Amino acid sequence: MRRLLVHVEGQTEEAFVNGVLRPHLVSGFGYADVSARLLGNARQRSRRGGVRSWASVRKEIIRHLRTDREALATTMVDYYGLPDTWPGRDASMQAPFAEKAAVVERGLRDDDAAALGGGADRFIPFVVMHEYEGLLFSDPPTFAQSIGRSELAGDFQAIRNRFANPEEINDSSETTPSKRVERLIPGYQKPLMGVQAALVIGLDVIRRECPHFDGWVRRLEEEGGK
Repeated sequence: MRRLLVHVEGQTEEAFVNGVLRPHLVSGFGYADVSARLLGNARQRSRRGGVRSWASVRKEIIRHLRTDREALATTMVDYYGLPDTWPGRDASMQAPFAEKAAVVERGLRDDDAAALGGGADRFIPFVVMHEYEGLLFSDPPTFAQSIGRSELAGDFQAIRNRFANPEEINDSSETTPSKRVERLIPGYQKPLMGVQAALVIGLDVIRRECPHFDGWVRRLEEEGGK
């Protein structure tokens, strides 16, 4: 049975992987274990979350895959705020929305391929569009109810209605999904509330509303059975 290590940028994504993604993949898709690893040991940084340079992250991923020849590695990092040092990030700025994440993911995969050689197929990069909180807008009323703020269901729904799907909620420094939530909920506790909302909304709903995210999960499901 295969093992999967998900390289994540912060504690919210770490909790999501361990609390939502792991049970799904381990219970029915052939994985012996699924676990998250904070990129760059985020707990020891004064500022939680945030992604380090690609050169540093690349070393971690390659070391993991070389150490465990039976394992797969993937990423779960936000497109918003992704450093320019990450392959494909600059090029993606000129791409249509539907291709932005794919441009970055292809750049990451190609950059690792030279070092990994025949093991390159064990690296499955994934970039969240545009930010983790976007996934929670898959079901605005449940999002609001799950964090004890049912009165905000209409506000959350109004945000969602402006976009074709939750992944399109954009990446301006003032209009990212998390910034929109924080304006409505001062003191929004991302790791606690963000994961609680995902658990209540459910993986099936998020997959139905977020096609890029769904494609990633489907790929992981397929690889687990090999």
